[in-house]
Amino acid sequence: MKILYFAWLRQKIGTDAEDVALPAGVGDVAGVIDWLRGRGGGYAEALGDDAIVRVAVNQAYAGPDTPVGDDDEVALFPPVTGG
Repeated sequence: MKILYFAWLRQKIGTDAEDVALPAGVGDVAGVIDWLRGRGGGYAEALGDDAIVRVAVNQAYAGPDTPVGDDDEVALFPPVTGG
């Protein structure tokens, strides 16, 4: 899976992207975020509040129960506002 980090998430985690192999049992967006948060450090800090992190899977907005697999692209970013 390719994970992309944007804005302040990228700064706290320390990278803009990484390729990972999902651990057994991780099959949805909530599981990915929990797994990343469990890595500690900048991951735990950046992903500590689910209310301020948005997710897209394969460039489509996704909720916590959206399924994911090793071939997917997951983007994590802060809420986006516009005018």
